[in-house]
Amino acid sequence: MATTISARDVSELRALTGAGMMDCKKALQDTGGDVQKAVDLLRQKGMARAEKRADRSAKEGVIGSYMHFNGKVAVLVEVNCETDFVARTDDFQQLGKDLAIHIASAKPLAVTVEEMPADVVEREKAIYEAQVAESGKPEQVRAKIVEGKLRKFYEEQVLMEQKFVKDDSKTIGDLVKEVSGKIGENIVVRRFARFELGK
Repeated sequence: MATTISARDVSELRALTGAGMMDCKKALQDTGGDVQKAVDLLRQKGMARAEKRADRSAKEGVIGSYMHFNGKVAVLVEVNCETDFVARTDDFQQLGKDLAIHIASAKPLAVTVEEMPADVVEREKAIYEAQVAESGKPEQVRAKIVEGKLRKFYEEQVLMEQKFVKDDSKTIGDLVKEVSGKIGENIVVRRFARFELGK
């Protein structure tokens, strides 16, 4: 027996996800009317669509900014999208603000793993290799241990890999994909500058 989907449920799901009316209705039908499961389904689909959009040009956008109440930490972050219209939406503007606050708090060293300076990566790798050598672990597992330590380093120091300070159930990469799925455009975090008084 098919589940009856009320207009109220569809409206509620739209408010929660920003997805289109028909997408919301289909997600509710696919999940037997379970709103939370429908939210998860739409988020997954949105992220999948965001992956497909990743090669589209993003030249519009916003400079998100944040200054700590004591005036000792400030951040500027450039976030790009495809159109000026989207750049002015509340969701996109909020993303710029959230990223600036996150950067102020989490102090990333680079936007992506690829942008991490090679000398920094080599230095970390050398430290991990020395630690593992001293630990007396068998030769065949050492490389795996170093790889794991390096991955942890990226999770702590690379913006797109870091856990979002406002919601640690997702990374910044997940947050950007989520907003991209919601607004329907490619989003690129281009660069950031973090200033700390006396550093």
